[in-house]
Amino acid sequence: MITINELRSKYIEFFKSKGHVEISGKSLIPENDPTVLFTTAGMHPLVPYLLGEPHPAGKRLTDYQKCIRTGDIDAVGDTSHLTFFEMLGNWSLGDYFKKEAISWSFEFLTSPQYLGIPVEKLSVTVFAGDGTIPRDEESAAIWKSLGLPEDHIYFLPKEDNWWGPAGETGPCGPDTEMFVDTGKEPCGPECRPGCHCGKYFEIWNDVFMQYNKTAAGNYEPLAAPCVDTGMGIERTVAMLQGKDSVYDTEAFAPILALLGDISGKRYGAKENDPEVDKSFRIVADHVRAATFILGDPKAVMPSNVGAGYVLRRLIRRAVRHGKKLGIEGVFLAKPAEVVIQNYAGAYPELIENRERVLGELAREEEKFLETLQKGEKEFEKMLPNLLRNPQKIMSGRLAFKLYDTYGFPIELTEELAAENGLKVNREEFDESYKKHQDLSRAGSEQIFKGGLADHSEISTRYHTATHLLHQALRTVLGDHVAQKGSNITAERVRFDFSHPAPMTKEEIARVEQIVNEQIQRDLPVTMQMMPLEDAKKAGAIALFGEKYEPIVKVYTIGDFSKEVCGGPHVTHTGELGKFKIIKEQSSSAGVRRIYAVLE
Repeated sequence: MITINELRSKYIEFFKSKGHVEISGKSLIPENDPTVLFTTAGMHPLVPYLLGEPHPAGKRLTDYQKCIRTGDIDAVGDTSHLTFFEMLGNWSLGDYFKKEAISWSFEFLTSPQYLGIPVEKLSVTVFAGDGTIPRDEESAAIWKSLGLPEDHIYFLPKEDNWWGPAGETGPCGPDTEMFVDTGKEPCGPECRPGCHCGKYFEIWNDVFMQYNKTAAGNYEPLAAPCVDTGMGIERTVAMLQGKDSVYDTEAFAPILALLGDISGKRYGAKENDPEVDKSFRIVADHVRAATFILGDPKAVMPSNVGAGYVLRRLIRRAVRHGKKLGIEGVFLAKPAEVVIQNYAGAYPELIENRERVLGELAREEEKFLETLQKGEKEFEKMLPNLLRNPQKIMSGRLAFKLYDTYGFPIELTEELAAENGLKVNREEFDESYKKHQDLSRAGSEQIFKGGLADHSEISTRYHTATHLLHQALRTVLGDHVAQKGSNITAERVRFDFSHPAPMTKEEIARVEQIVNEQIQRDLPVTMQMMPLEDAKKAGAIALFGEKYEPIVKVYTIGDFSKEVCGGPHVTHTGELGKFKIIKEQSSSAGVRRIYAVLE
């Protein structure tokens, strides 16, 4: 029976045997990407290279990547949804194409040396064409040549087998998806791969980036087509082990067992109410996700905005469902320890950052338990007036006030209301909540198929400006200054850096002046690829905690700045416009934050 660790290593070794270079998976926190809060797909960090930039490691790459998707947080609790997951991937950057990608997928899936799935259990889908793009007969013919029966090859429309560009324009193309027949009875005569009845399990996806969609809506063939593939580790292992759920695999079994010990209940017990098992799954998923976010080299801390808000929500939802299981007090550090030990081999940063993980979890739990007490007190104050209402209904507006002001979960408000013979106007609450979400979504996460990043002209200008800002800060404040993170939107750049004290007005003015002097000099921006050690010897700044490949890109801005970076950048600093710092403030202990604009 194949384990998660075995699948991970088998996949990487297989593609290394096919001439691929193993690259390091990247941080969960994307750098200079305003479109997402977290790395949402295995190919997300590779977007610049799929768009044509040369990768330091070459044209054939493979890796495993940690990912977070938050669009389905509320769906977590069933037997399949996850917040954190791992993706296996292999890429061709203008090298091999459909024949090799499909042949190797087939070999890895069916060879007894690897996954050993019987050919008769395998079915695939390919793009049916749509009048603009022709039917993908090439992929179908390759599958047939490998011995896949014709009645196991399905042509499906664009909504099933096409990967579009990130926005309105850009690289896109058809894909071929691979499914394993689970042996379940078909749900009807129309049952086929892609059906949601559970008969067919999607195991892998090969995406063929072969077109560029233009602003006029035309599809032009790309000069150097790319291959982007992805396989989810948890779901694949569950299927290979014959499990009905990802929660029955070793990714979760030890966490669930520990939660059982703490709560005095047992996951999956026949006598359990379905809501009990749902709470077990929510705690297990959320504590695993929170552990990986806090254990990341670029970790965010719990907060009320952006990625920090998502982390806070995960921790608080885990605490609330722990209470539902009867767990009292602070407890999340215990299952977090299990996650750290389980994944330390593949992700050593979890061991390195163990104290931070456990400390932040405990602090946030304690804070939330205080919040729950305050919320309950506020509810008690409201209760006499609520009981006077003959309709026995608590307005959604009041329930939202408890949520917004005190962080008190709506489900707990409903429970307290029910204990006192009241109902909450949930429709009104949801309306208020949606307005709140719409307001806070600006600059927040948008998950789209493929997770492509924003490489617009303004983002490129701001990205280059961060290099000038970084060096100017080091010039004015000292060499202890190191970048601790950045975030770019179409309106501004946010730049975090290490420094123990607030900057003076004079220091801010001097930094601004230095940056604008370099812009006025119209310095050339050049790129070289070299070994990481050579880059450091040449004086290039590298981000602390970042995982770099052995060969890296070094961007040099005239005689002013030299940094290890993945891009994108302008060609001359004169393209940037006027740089202005609009705010300098504290970000966290020993870290300052600058907001700046290009006018």
